[in-house]
Amino acid sequence: MKRVISVKRLREFWQRHPDAETPLRTWYRIAMKAAWRRLPDVRADYPHADAVTVASGRTVTVFNIAGNKYRLIVDLLYGPQIIYVCTVLTHAEYSKGRWKDQL
Repeated sequence: MKRVISVKRLREFWQRHPDAETPLRTWYRIAMKAAWRRLPDVRADYPHADAVTVASGRTVTVFNIAGNKYRLIVDLLYGPQIIYVCTVLTHAEYSKGRWKDQL
């Protein structure tokens, strides 16, 4: 992917959860080099990535980070090769499901 918006959200999360820094940096490096055009391409790098439709009607992609301890939720724009980082959540926050109504 050509561009990730906003890396700041990743940084803010790993400042609160230091053990997430290395896995999020790794995800970022992989994403920047990737040429994802559809979900199966994403799953070649991240087999457990899932597409989820949220309340707004858009479909976001959810990545398991740090052995499923955290969830990275992004909006992938395959054509222009842009990734919008929506949020990063702990597994507990993700499981509550409130994030689906907020996106």
